[in-house]
Order: sequence, then structure tokens, then C-alpha cells
Amino acid sequence: MTAPSRATRSRTKSRGRERLNRAQVVEAAVALADQRGIDALTMRNLSQALGVVPMALYKHVAHKEELLERMVDVVFDEIEYDDGPDWRTMVHDRALAVREALVRHPWAIGLMETGTPGPARLRDHETLMRCLREKAGLSVTMALHALSVLDGLVYGFALQQRAFTGDGEARLGTDTTLQSVHRQVGASGEYPYFNELVLQLATQGYDYGKEFEFGLELLLDGIDRRR
Repeated sequence: MTAPSRATRSRTKSRGRERLNRAQVVEAAVALADQRGIDALTMRNLSQALGVVPMALYKHVAHKEELLERMVDVVFDEIEYDDGPDWRTMVHDRALAVREALVRHPWAIGLMETGTPGPARLRDHETLMRCLREKAGLSVTMALHALSVLDGLVYGFALQQRAFTGDGEARLGTDTTLQSVHRQVGASGEYPYFNELVLQLATQGYDYGKEFEFGLELLLDGIDRRR
């Protein structure tokens, strides 16, 4: 069989580049960040993953900042919850959905409220603010307070989970490190309450999902009292 000529190979590559679209670029960027972390997301690495030259990416995104904004909007687009009549249920379900999205995409922590908001992010924020204003009956100022503490809870828990588990595990295990800390702290006798806490974690572990829901219920109780 005759090998394809250089001109034929060039036309094939050209057609491959023409088939590339913005959605594919963003999807590949999200996959790369999910697998290797946000620091590995360079235009060179992304172009290699897509099998194109780096300059081909700039036909679809003007710069890396725009790419990050579109990636964040993909994460917001995954946040699904019912916009029902009960404000508390809706806010609760939305918080769980955001946390779950960040567990899937830990690189997005710290980027969710940066840059120019895309359509999915705008829809999410509009739906939440409408719920707080109309269904919960909060003033603009109180709705802003509620939005701020809700985001703080969700993003804070997601950040803490990533820092302690690294791989998005739902539980902090009863590992030997905690048991070693317990022995060291307990031997000194200087920190009885902290030692009690470490012993609890070392023997029972720490379930991020359950702790998050406990904190969320406390927060919702506080919002309810301010209505």
C-alpha cells in the first residue's frame, strides 16, 4: 500500500483542526485539570491532549483567562437542583449540588467567583437570589449576607476536604498519623481537649458529607430566624 503523501497528511491534519470547536477545547481543558490539576493546564499541554498546535487553541479562546472562565461555567452547568416552592429545601439542595460539583472538579475551588461570569453561573446566581428574595422574603442586604455565608460554607468545606484528603475522599480516615498525634499529645497531658478531639478522629474518622450537612442546617436555621 502506498504511503500517503505529505500533501495528503497536511490536508488530513487541516481537516482535524477545522473539526475542533470551542466546546471540545473547554471539555478537554476540564478533563486535563480534573486528571492532573490546574497547574498542569497550560496551552501547550492542552494542545498536546487535543493533537493540535498551541496556536490552534486561540481560534476558540482569546487567552487562558477566557478558557478558565468557560471551564468554571461548565462546573456551574453541572449544578442541578429543583427550583421548588420551599426556599429552605431549594437552598439546601443547591448547596449540596455545588459541593458535589467541587468534589468532582477540585481545581475549581477558588475560581468559582472570579472572572467574567458565564451564562450558567448567571442563571445559578439569579435563581438563588430570586429564591432568597421572593420565597424566603429576605431584603437585598440580608440576601447578600445569606449568599456570602452559603458560599463561604460550601467553598470552605471543599477546600478543607481537598487539603486533608487530596483525592476528594468523603472521609478522613482513622490513619496512623492521627493515632501517633494522639499518643504524643496525650503523653504530655497539656492539651486534654485537643487530645480528646484527635482521639475521636483517630477512632471514628471524619465524614465530610455529614459534617457539611450539619453546618448547612445550622446556617439555614440562622437565615430562618432573620426572615
